[in-house]
Amino acid sequence: MSTRTPPVSEGAPALVPAPPSAPTRPRSAPPPGARAVVAAVLVALAGTALLNAPPPATARTAPESAAGPESAAGPESAAGPESAAGPESAAGPESAAGPESATTRSLTPSGSTAPDPTAADPNSADSTAPDSTAPDSTSADSTAPDSTAPDSTSADSTTPGSTTPGSTTPDLLAAPVHFAGKAFDTCEAPSLTVMKAWLASPYGAVGIYFGGRGRGCPVQKELTPSWVASAHAMGWRLLPLFVGSQAPCVDSLAKRKYAIGSTPVTQGTKEGGDAVRAAKALGIGTSSPLYLDIEAYQRGDTNCAATTLSFVRAWNREVRRLGYLPGFYSSADTGVRDMETQRRAGTKDLPEAMWFARWRGQPALLTESVLQPQAWTPHARIHQYAGNVTETYGGRTLAIDRNAMDAPVARVTAPARFAARVPVPLSFVASQRP
Repeated sequence: MSTRTPPVSEGAPALVPAPPSAPTRPRSAPPPGARAVVAAVLVALAGTALLNAPPPATARTAPESAAGPESAAGPESAAGPESAAGPESAAGPESAAGPESATTRSLTPSGSTAPDPTAADPNSADSTAPDSTAPDSTSADSTAPDSTAPDSTSADSTTPGSTTPGSTTPDLLAAPVHFAGKAFDTCEAPSLTVMKAWLASPYGAVGIYFGGRGRGCPVQKELTPSWVASAHAMGWRLLPLFVGSQAPCVDSLAKRKYAIGSTPVTQGTKEGGDAVRAAKALGIGTSSPLYLDIEAYQRGDTNCAATTLSFVRAWNREVRRLGYLPGFYSSADTGVRDMETQRRAGTKDLPEAMWFARWRGQPALLTESVLQPQAWTPHARIHQYAGNVTETYGGRTLAIDRNAMDAPVARVTAPARFAARVPVPLSFVASQRP
């Protein structure tokens, strides 16, 4: 309502007569005191009339105006049933963070490596996309073979555990899954029958060679989405291994035909994408580690080491960009030693998890001589401590390599319908496998 005082009507009698000495006032203008009293009475009457009056007949231009009955103080306020405080609010089941918001995380895994005191802080900032003009950094006595190699420029990615997200990287990813215990790997994925029999073994994880042109057993007739889902349903944890191009000076004569070519960055990027596609096809989801297998190569060949490093870093960048964790497998005395040298130097785009081979017969997960104690810890080491041994469980014999681990394993996303119905013995139910 208006706050203006309504005018006093003409002819209103004066409440106090003017003294004879005072000038005579017109009848239409009562004295100031009477005017104030009348004004107050009329204001009160007008307010009562307005409060009791029906709403105006004019239509509202908006169905729920800001000052109308659906205002912020009303029963269906501007923060109504679909508001931030309603059943579908930001904290509700279909919030902006989605149904996985309580368990999702940023790309950097919880098991990323502890920083070297001489290296940049890996948690300082988000890393940037690769710079197409910067050369790959290498050790002091090596020369990068590809001067146009893309390189990320952020200090965030100067140590293992860093990320180089690209435009297609999800903002949030599920936390990685870790397994601590014994694992075995064998050239060809065993049948589900064998995997069931080996539930009686001390092993809880198995390495699977899921892709790469350099695999020793390229025909993996058992390795299907059904196998992955079924083995996982039994309780096995999976270590995906990708055997792609190899160092030009690789020791194995059989692997030299898979040598890295003259464009290691381009080749590494392509094979990183190949690895992710192969993993997805098997039902291995994002945040899973993909371990790049680089077999032992000649020590002291700096050009070969630089080429291999450029390939590995490019592979890592692409795997990270696509939402997976790049892991690395190699001989402790060659590939692993060189990666540790680069880690100490603060080189970017190194692996998130380290799988080192030193066949000493006994596990030495945290005491490997070529790795500093804080390197690739916590939850980011695997030690292959014996190879080409034969073991039998449940009447089934396999030739395997033995491993001790505390590291990421695959997140299996294959639909449950793929899993074969393989009975699990009661003895396994009480085991300590996660």
